[in-house]
Amino acid sequence: MSKAERTKQFIIEKTAPIFNAKGYAGTSLSDLTEATGLTKGSIYGNFENKDQVALAAFDHNYSLIVAYLRKQIEARPNMIDRLLVYPETYRNFLNLPILKAGCPILNTATEADDTHPLLRKKAIAALGFWKKTIEKSITIGIERNEIKATTQAEEFATIMMSLIEGAVMQAKLTGSSQALHITMDHLEYMIKNLRN
Repeated sequence: MSKAERTKQFIIEKTAPIFNAKGYAGTSLSDLTEATGLTKGSIYGNFENKDQVALAAFDHNYSLIVAYLRKQIEARPNMIDRLLVYPETYRNFLNLPILKAGCPILNTATEADDTHPLLRKKAIAALGFWKKTIEKSITIGIERNEIKATTQAEEFATIMMSLIEGAVMQAKLTGSSQALHITMDHLEYMIKNLRN
């Protein structure tokens, strides 16, 4: 990695939590310079503008969650157990450092749905990837006779994601894990009922 690439990565890593916590509009240039210890010129010498930093920050925040979940999922051979990683992870959402500022998909979707088309596009792609991952697990589970053949993969994935994001939103808003625990208990029950 060249010095320029290291500097760019440093900027992304230092600003990503700020963008996730404060959002695009709420993150100022002074936030970026304060977090990195760099000047405005140094930041914009590596990124064309704030938009480019925000897009890279979203990718970074999202990749941390994907990597965390992937590691947990790949350690489990059975598809039901793989799906159970989601309620297990999000039940402890408020205690996980990578999710401390919230889910980057939810945070970005809430802010960028009408105001930032490029961030919105990234959030849509991330949501689509997540949905396809769940659908694929269900399809493989059906093929392996681990999951009931009558399970509708797309429908289940949509409901599962909605439950998770709704519970995360409530937990972030209230600062309480109650909605997370209730919702993740229900999601676990739903997943276990898929068992063939």
